[in-house]
Amino acid sequence: MSKMSQNGVVMFFTALAFLTATTVSLPSSPDRFLKSALTSLRSPDVPQEYEELTLPLPSDHLTPSCSHLLLRHSFANTINKPPYTAPYTPPPSDCASPPWSHVILDLRAASSGDQYDRISGLWLGGVELLRTSTAEPSPSGIFWKVRKDVTRYSSLFPRSDLNVTMMLENIVNDVYTGIYHINVTLDFYEFNPVEISRQSPADLIVPVSNDGGNRGFWFMIENSEESHSNRIQLLLNTRKIVLELYVSSHGNDEFWYSNPPDLYIGTNKLAITRGNGAYREVVVKIDGRQVGSEVPFPVIFTGGINPLFWEPVVGIGAFNLPSYDMDLTPFLGMLLDGKAHEFALSVNNGISYWLVDANLHLWLDHGSSSVEAGTGVYESPRRHMVRQELLEELDGSFKVEAEVRSEFDGWVKSSEGNLTTTVKNVLKVGSLVKFEKNGAYKRVEQRVETKRVVEVTTKSGKQVNRVVHQRSYPRTVITSTLRGLSNDKDMYVLVTNVSQALNERYLVGEALTQVYNRQDSDGWMQVEDHNVLAGEAKTRQSLRYVDEFGCYSRTVVAANGEIAEDSSSDTCPSSSSS
Repeated sequence: MSKMSQNGVVMFFTALAFLTATTVSLPSSPDRFLKSALTSLRSPDVPQEYEELTLPLPSDHLTPSCSHLLLRHSFANTINKPPYTAPYTPPPSDCASPPWSHVILDLRAASSGDQYDRISGLWLGGVELLRTSTAEPSPSGIFWKVRKDVTRYSSLFPRSDLNVTMMLENIVNDVYTGIYHINVTLDFYEFNPVEISRQSPADLIVPVSNDGGNRGFWFMIENSEESHSNRIQLLLNTRKIVLELYVSSHGNDEFWYSNPPDLYIGTNKLAITRGNGAYREVVVKIDGRQVGSEVPFPVIFTGGINPLFWEPVVGIGAFNLPSYDMDLTPFLGMLLDGKAHEFALSVNNGISYWLVDANLHLWLDHGSSSVEAGTGVYESPRRHMVRQELLEELDGSFKVEAEVRSEFDGWVKSSEGNLTTTVKNVLKVGSLVKFEKNGAYKRVEQRVETKRVVEVTTKSGKQVNRVVHQRSYPRTVITSTLRGLSNDKDMYVLVTNVSQALNERYLVGEALTQVYNRQDSDGWMQVEDHNVLAGEAKTRQSLRYVDEFGCYSRTVVAANGEIAEDSSSDTCPSSSSS
């Protein structure tokens, strides 16, 4: 048995003796924690690469025409300071000229010391390109990379009138010593007409965002009554519009899917602020009329729940948070009147705080200076929600079942013909937050299923295109909080199991793409205040991709800070299961 394994066994039985003493009389709750130098589960003095499991990019086997530096900066004590901003320069003349087959954003990061995870956003001309977060470093150092296909933002890259902005608020002092060193480049790939593209990038991208001053371009939303908006006037030859939503939750709502209702907190006179129940919905409105909503995938950052789970494989989406597309073409009939219209973002049931912004992707009719458009069916979103609350002191069970349905359509007459776009949305959410053992045992279950259908038909009813995008993300988080013989109220042992998945099904015409991404983690940690003193953890992740051209799969097991297994394949199984 290795020295690390022997130490692990000793620590496990020490913790077992520790936690069998008495239970905590307060509810366990997912929280943010900081790994200390004592928690390092791997060999010292060796910088380690962290990774988010992602699918290979189509450009991975190609050589870029050029790599263009976008940003290089070290984020030290940046809390409450304006974001880093610099003038953007387009790629040089000896680089491939647009259109490009691919543009890849390549972010490289490194840090050492003690530091919490930090949220970060990257914008070009106020348009968000990437929402990301940092890993928690170690004294010996860590590094990681993020590669994201940003081809859809191609209309921005030739421009010379933009600024590049990055927001990463960090604290550096005698306790928190980690500085984040960031380098971002854009890799441009020469256009290849043979490559299959689902859709050409938009001709114009307009942000729905803050002014980019001291707080960055994202809006900070701190309660359900708060709404932030921009007034935007569209060009009269806009023939298609898609809103891309960026969103992340923090503070009292970082673990919103596990929040108990205020009734539970008030009845037990608890000094916790994570409440308001376990349902959130990000809402998009135009001139006060709801045109879309999303229950976003709740990303677990590297300090979340148990930071030992996320070394060196981080949680799903932690380095590249997903964005969400909403086709707003049916509303061009009301938008193309030569006037500015209000695009507003809010969070139903939200508490402090959410970071939200959006990009409007606009396709123009190059054959005319204006198009005709009209709005047809508008079914105001129909919500059905049932809440069940059972409460007995610190024990209780709280369920939420919700369903939201909507349907919109509208027509646009352009050089491409008279086309009607119909958008149908279905959103289903199920949630359970359950406390047992005088609040020391907490079980959280959540399932979210979304289905968005976009159909384009001619005036005669002939189908031109049909896209069906489905997402599902089930999640279970079980935490047991136990206290030992010590009278230190800030010291306890937390035993945790986390299972989460982000599955997608994307159908364009007859072409089907499926992605299955699942993580299962279990472990324990000894905690004092928010510092992890000791622990053990294991995470298993399976990622699978299937489309009409082939398959890809990868399975990784990380145990106590090291990769224990790593296998991949591009061979299709005989049958696929979810």
